[in-house]
Amino acid sequence: MRKIFFSLFIVVPLVLAACADSGLVSVKSSHTVSATADRLDKALRKKGMTVFARINHAQGAQRVGKTLRPTELVIFGNPKVGTPLMQCGQSAGIDLPQKALIWEDQSGQVWLTYNAPRYLAKRHGLTGCDDIVKKIEKALSSFAAAATGT
Repeated sequence: MRKIFFSLFIVVPLVLAACADSGLVSVKSSHTVSATADRLDKALRKKGMTVFARINHAQGAQRVGKTLRPTELVIFGNPKVGTPLMQCGQSAGIDLPQKALIWEDQSGQVWLTYNAPRYLAKRHGLTGCDDIVKKIEKALSSFAAAATGT
């Protein structure tokens, strides 16, 4: 019984903290990788975002004789949002444009993962940008919900 409590109250919070420190937000999808990426693309374009590229990592792996579960990267952005962020700290440009990774885990669950805006703000030491960071958080959450069906 003591071991169970140790696991629940010590180990589990440590694992969750490690995940939170990664700076990634992952949202379960109720669609395939391809369908989730299509839905994300549509939601982004509907809001006036530019979709710069879609990279199918599984197809790339296949071209070199490797296998990879379905995995797509969508690269997107809008200078109206990105520029003010870079004005707060120009090094933020290394993380722009935004990216969303849509991938299937070993159990077949599809996920949409993106960089947490607050993590990026901390990473780049951005100050005075709380409003823009909140705006980006809200937009990314909305795009993720539209893409994943959550």
